[in-house]
Amino acid sequence: MRGRPHPPAGPPPAAPGSRRRWFRTVVPLVLLAFVVSVLAVEGYTSRGFAGDHEGRGERAGRSGAGVPQEITEGGPVVDAGHDPPRTYRAPARTVVLTFDDGPDPAWTPRIRAVLDRHDVPGTFFVTGRQTARHPDLVRDLIRSGHEIGVHTFSHPDLATQSEDAVDRELAFTQLALAGAAGVHSSLVRMPYSSTTGALDGPSWAVARHLGEKGYVLAFVDQDTRDWSRPGARAIADAAVPKVPGRGTIVLLHDSGGDRSQTVRALQTLVPRLKADGYRFSTVAELVGAERLTGGAGTAERWQGWVFVTAVTVSGTTVSVLGALLLVVGGLVLARCVLMLGLAHRHARLARRRPCAGPGPPVPGPVSVVVPAYNEVVCIGKTLRSLAASDHPVEIVVVDDGSDDGTADAAEALGLPGVTVVRTPNRGKAAALNTGVLRASHDIVVMLDADTVFEPSTVRRLVEPFADPSVGATAGNAKVGNRHGMLGRWQHIEYVMGFNLDRRMYDLLRCMPTVPGAVGAFRVTALRRAGMLSGDTLAEDTDLTMALHRAGWEVHYAEHAVAWTEAPGSLRQLWRQRYRWSYGTMQAAWKHRHALVERGHAGRFGLPLLAVFQILTPLLAPLIDLLTLYGLVFGNAALTLLAWCGVLAVQGVCAAYAFRLDGEPLRPLWALPLQQVVYRQVMYLVLVQACLTALSGYRLPWQRLKRKGNVVVPPRGGGLPYEV
Repeated sequence: MRGRPHPPAGPPPAAPGSRRRWFRTVVPLVLLAFVVSVLAVEGYTSRGFAGDHEGRGERAGRSGAGVPQEITEGGPVVDAGHDPPRTYRAPARTVVLTFDDGPDPAWTPRIRAVLDRHDVPGTFFVTGRQTARHPDLVRDLIRSGHEIGVHTFSHPDLATQSEDAVDRELAFTQLALAGAAGVHSSLVRMPYSSTTGALDGPSWAVARHLGEKGYVLAFVDQDTRDWSRPGARAIADAAVPKVPGRGTIVLLHDSGGDRSQTVRALQTLVPRLKADGYRFSTVAELVGAERLTGGAGTAERWQGWVFVTAVTVSGTTVSVLGALLLVVGGLVLARCVLMLGLAHRHARLARRRPCAGPGPPVPGPVSVVVPAYNEVVCIGKTLRSLAASDHPVEIVVVDDGSDDGTADAAEALGLPGVTVVRTPNRGKAAALNTGVLRASHDIVVMLDADTVFEPSTVRRLVEPFADPSVGATAGNAKVGNRHGMLGRWQHIEYVMGFNLDRRMYDLLRCMPTVPGAVGAFRVTALRRAGMLSGDTLAEDTDLTMALHRAGWEVHYAEHAVAWTEAPGSLRQLWRQRYRWSYGTMQAAWKHRHALVERGHAGRFGLPLLAVFQILTPLLAPLIDLLTLYGLVFGNAALTLLAWCGVLAVQGVCAAYAFRLDGEPLRPLWALPLQQVVYRQVMYLVLVQACLTALSGYRLPWQRLKRKGNVVVPPRGGGLPYEV
């Protein structure tokens, strides 16, 4: 949380150059487009497909009506582009070993090694997806003299596809082949096909269409069913011609699962068949062609290269994103565990304090400094709440050059103990420093002019100053305008994201920020820390870090409750959080040397701030992006379950935070929507803030429009979300 923005002194800063503006606005869009494109390419080219065996059950029992008898009783190689269609068989004592579903980086090289060792050609029916992902494997097969056939791009049942879909499957596969090895192939095997006798009407219609496009179709004589892993010996036996001496086309697989049994089967099958007088051939030789693959044209090669490169880049990028997802998942879980554990301990210690007996007396009267710039709609409610305090206070209102009558409105209230100081507009830090200098007491409470205190807030806020080592205390800021969805989301964020964090930081003695909405300071500590500075847009974080480095303790007073006005529109929220994020980075960089200094703020505070307030939020969008990726391209049910698991963890943290703060749980029904909508806005804000920092542009103050609609909910049975 941050204080109210005041315009800077002097003339407004010059508008950033077009180059910096481009950097901050276009780069996020380009980055998002790149990631979305990468996920789309990787999803389409790597989405798992069912192996040939998994489609067999659907094909079983289909009628062969409409398939010519000369096809069902003919050879396993079909050229349907002729009228009548032609079929071909393997000559006597000739075996064609065919492998489907590859190439696979684990098994294709091993199978190729066995074939090469025995100088045996194989016919590999590759899918476009695997080809695009592993182009080097296809090149190795071609260099070794093996035959390449097309097995579609994504392995669908072509009998269930439209002609346009069939054409796309083939075109994408040819594109992958052109990019991977500079070739195209006119040999095809339809997924889920087996023998010509198993053809049905829809399959034959597809076969005729492929024949008209110039493809030769390869079916099989013998299916080894190696996918079922029956054992290497069983696979080898299934590949041996049933009738001794008869030629055969054998179906094996080099992808789609563990193919170690297939490799071992080949090691015994090939020598066995050679010993029985069999020779090994290719499909091209069966149809009397020198080859069924040819060189792709220059344009096709370039298009294919772009396609394969895109797939390669996508695969690498998604692997990196996956690793980062594990990192951010671990960080989110660690943060939740750390927050819950330390918050529980903090609450338990807080409950024990009253039982320890009376301590030193709390300080006497305190000064309250209220900086104000054009706060006429809020100032009256703020000052009346301070006047009702149960602790003696002196109120100093510093009007920072307002032009809406703020100072006059404050004076017109006629409240006792209120002093209005009028100054030229010099910014919030200068206004606060002016108020501190005018204060009569050594303890100064600071709050924004749009914040309302409860009667006990000042007393609770100054109690820790009984310890002379305490230089500042942070109060418990709550959203005072919770009506509407945006108000509920911010209410959840304040209770969970801010106040739960402060309990953790309090125990670790590295409180990063005393919020501008509710904080108290020892004047002596302020002077030693150099007072408030205008160096950053997060003057409260800057000051808190300076206090730590000066050796002062900063504590959290959870019962010192203040009700502040949160932004009422997404535009206002964006401007506020943009400034907060950028200002926090400025403050962290300004005090970076604290890392090597003594004290908890440097050793714990800065690393925690960098990891949990900058790094983790920057990486957190991966959870949502990869969730969408999983819903579209992966197991939707499992993805949704994982996302709900993350939401459940967030829900547990939120519920516990609400319980510690004494808040009703009913607003938490908006938590899922907050994760879907609100969190995305926070991501974009942080990204833009980081880019602003990288561009070197100094962000000016951005004043928020206030409505003065803060209401203190009644204690005990009140409904805070209906104020």
